[in-house]
Amino acid sequence: MTSSPSTRLMGAHMPTSGGLYKSLTSGLEIGCSAVQLFTGSPRQWAHPPLAEEQITAFRKTQEETGITFTVAHDSYLINLAAPDPAVLARSQGAFRTELERAQQLGIPWVVTHMGAHLNQGLQEAIDRLVESLKMILEETEGYQTGIALETTAGQGTGLGATFEELGQVLKGVGDHPRLGVCLDTCHIFVAGYDIRTPEAYQATWARFDTEIGRDKLKVIHTNDAKKPLGSRVDRHEHIGDGEIGAEAFQMLVNDPTLAHVPLILETPDSDTMHAVNLERLKSYLEV
Repeated sequence: MTSSPSTRLMGAHMPTSGGLYKSLTSGLEIGCSAVQLFTGSPRQWAHPPLAEEQITAFRKTQEETGITFTVAHDSYLINLAAPDPAVLARSQGAFRTELERAQQLGIPWVVTHMGAHLNQGLQEAIDRLVESLKMILEETEGYQTGIALETTAGQGTGLGATFEELGQVLKGVGDHPRLGVCLDTCHIFVAGYDIRTPEAYQATWARFDTEIGRDKLKVIHTNDAKKPLGSRVDRHEHIGDGEIGAEAFQMLVNDPTLAHVPLILETPDSDTMHAVNLERLKSYLEV
């Protein structure tokens, strides 16, 4: 059974200029039923504490807009696998703050990249990431907000370009209800996972199920790719206009096993094209 356009959670990463609640009002304007946002600047380590008025305005606006799903993305500076102890400690502190802000806003998941080993050993970095996650989950016990580890494109020394690495981290932390996965279609494609034909699509999801498990999937970043399969270059493209192409997204939005997973666009030219890309995704739904 497929989802109808009225029930399928779809949306985009929306700007917060003028207030965090603006991500919801601007999301509603283009037809979002799900919204991703930064709760602070993604290029800064620290942010002033959220004021009570900000929290109230966000929660009230979410109720008014009827946007049922929100997700936050953390700062790009955070590296929970950093080999430098000072950077690692700073990253852990900054990520705890990201979780705290999301918890205050009632946002259920914070998406984070898995960090980078910076040529200081892959396995050692995975071990550091596992320990970081264990510590942060323990220190935020009682929170409703969880951590969604994002699949990556394989650029540089970043972790998470293979399902096996993600699976290893999840197993290392242990089964935890507040630890999940965010799959990015562009990232997995340029990392080498083909989803363009029915056969390739099924094979990729079979590997995902083997290494991670679909029960761990909390959100999908729905982006086409500017660069070819296996290129390991992270460049997003408009839906249907890139190397992945329309058929993959048609399969994705109509996949009954993914009907409960929100789809979030991070495509280019957000001011003018988020509405267009969202409409394309909705048009692929088979009612």
